[in-house]
Amino acid sequence: MTPPVRTARLAGLAYLYIIVAGLFAEIGVRGQLVDYNDPAGTAANILGAEMLYRIGFVAELLMTGADILVALCLYRILLVVDRHLSLAGLVFRLISAAIAGTKALFFLMPLILLNMDPETGGFAAGELERLSVLSLMLHGQAYNISLVFFGFDCLIIGWLIWKSGFLPRLIGTGIVVAGLCYLVTSLMIFLTPALAASDWFMILFLPCLVAEAALTLWLLVRGINVEAWKKAAGAA
Repeated sequence: MTPPVRTARLAGLAYLYIIVAGLFAEIGVRGQLVDYNDPAGTAANILGAEMLYRIGFVAELLMTGADILVALCLYRILLVVDRHLSLAGLVFRLISAAIAGTKALFFLMPLILLNMDPETGGFAAGELERLSVLSLMLHGQAYNISLVFFGFDCLIIGWLIWKSGFLPRLIGTGIVVAGLCYLVTSLMIFLTPALAASDWFMILFLPCLVAEAALTLWLLVRGINVEAWKKAAGAA
């Protein structure tokens, strides 16, 4: 088998897009325009910066395609470590990506609702505003559901990286920790929403960002240890 050097670079590039686009959509768009406690203000913000909101939607939609690409690339790279576990990781990540693609619909829905004519749509203006905020809340919940499957994927991928010998064990450990954090935070949101609403809750996502950024940069800059990969492929 040919060492997947270019595949590693491609995975790093796609992962970089996911991180940048995700931060842009969350901080640069929703963080600036959405106030869940103020439907009228949120509606005014979205309509007043509609192009920014649409760019955020497209950026998030393309993240799903990038995530599928990362899933396929990591499967190609790590199948020499354990074919069955690598396939399991691929399946979990594809399920996560499918749910993420669905959540994009909830991101788009406010634009449809707020551009609807209240007289012909059968809703009052205030109802459309409240439905828009509800749609954005469902977007967030769909994202949390996708993170459960992504967390399982991280546990598998992190273990395969740790075991591989051609990628750093420290990064593999970090991805496993990220998987645990994703699982814990998602379950906290569903089981203990009051704790999830605490100010310190977002700190739990910090290990995820650090570990995934480290993997991204390593794939982009260093790629894989070709000799170690060939050795793993020969033993597979």
